[in-house]
Amino acid sequence: MSRIGKKPITVPAGVDVKIDGNKITVKGAKGELSYEFHSDIAVVMEGNEINVSRPSDNKEHRAMHGLTRTLIANMVTGVTEGYSKTLEINGVGYRAQKQGKNLVMNLGFSHQVIVPEVDGISIEVPGPNQVIISGADKQLVGQFAADIRKKRPPEPYKGKGIKYAGEYIRRKEGKAAKGAKK
Repeated sequence: MSRIGKKPITVPAGVDVKIDGNKITVKGAKGELSYEFHSDIAVVMEGNEINVSRPSDNKEHRAMHGLTRTLIANMVTGVTEGYSKTLEINGVGYRAQKQGKNLVMNLGFSHQVIVPEVDGISIEVPGPNQVIISGADKQLVGQFAADIRKKRPPEPYKGKGIKYAGEYIRRKEGKAAKGAKK
């Protein structure tokens, strides 16, 4: 058995779970999420626990077992606590601000980069060099943060650009350092 797949998912109070065929809907304080799992995987609600099981030990069933359990657990966590990613903006003149529902960033281009807020995502800008993206759907939060980071990824020479908080940027020596070694 899969170690992850056989763990039961505890459903906290205030979270409503509906299983309809091979579709599960989780509703909580932070929102509502639904997922359509593989038809061979069995998801059963027993009391305040969700159990996921598989019919056989073949490779596809083993893979879907752990994946389904993890995605459902992420949904339960998302509607109770939510997920967030923090981005840091480094560079002279690089900054971000919130204007209405849009994130407006100055990233060294001749124009401002404007990113609209999407459904299920909230953007906070506590400082000019910090952006916090939060929401209930873990995949959506991660993808939205990656899309913003893609607007100006950090470069290895000066470290300018948008990076995740705590991300390590591997730095390179410049041309001047190369000539000084001789």
